[in-house]
Amino acid sequence: MTSSVIQNAAGERIDLSFHPGPRRESLVVLGHGLTGNKDRPLLVALAEGLSERGWPCMRISYPGHGDSGGRFEDATPSKEVGDLRAVLESVPDWVRVAYIGHSMGSAVGVMTAARDLRIRLLVSLAGMTHTAAFFEREFGNLTPGRDVMWEEDEFPLSQAFADNLREIGTILPDAARVTQPWLLIHGSEDDLVPVQDGRDAYESAPGVKQWLEIPGAGHSFDETTYPVVLDAVDAWLLRHFAQ
Repeated sequence: MTSSVIQNAAGERIDLSFHPGPRRESLVVLGHGLTGNKDRPLLVALAEGLSERGWPCMRISYPGHGDSGGRFEDATPSKEVGDLRAVLESVPDWVRVAYIGHSMGSAVGVMTAARDLRIRLLVSLAGMTHTAAFFEREFGNLTPGRDVMWEEDEFPLSQAFADNLREIGTILPDAARVTQPWLLIHGSEDDLVPVQDGRDAYESAPGVKQWLEIPGAGHSFDETTYPVVLDAVDAWLLRHFAQ
């Protein structure tokens, strides 16, 4: 594994970690959720496992998160679409890109894939679909610009974030435009993003798709369910990318 950086259009650094693999014609990009970063256990476990099975992987931290540049207060799903597209621009044209997004990172992936066919394959893990409902459920009683997310001082709740999640409302219109092969995985016991979010996105998707609900799994999955997720993603990649 090696590390490097990419910059978005604003010149903010996007920190990344790369896991090599012999299938050099493919690249799996992994994006985290709200308040996360590229070093979250789920993303590390998936990238290491997929790399061992031959798939080159790149874990990224969106600007404002982890060791990337930018401010957390400026991070929104719509801004991260631009950040992800900056990552795609760094990939050679002959490389097929699969994007795996967790939680809000999944919403970013769906919004991007609906507009950018450089994402050739999509995987959603505990994917957020109804952004306005999520905001009201988690932060609706807080004041942007004054309060913080989940009582963590390093994650201030910004007005830009509040406005963007409410403006998006739901990504179902984007889901209806995703034509790339799409694997959606959700835990039945997700207490942060309801499993119905994933079901709704799956029902809206018009293309080749697969739904996997893991009984008992929570929002970030865990060491007992990582292998289930890994096997499903590997099989999806083999089905659509293997030559």
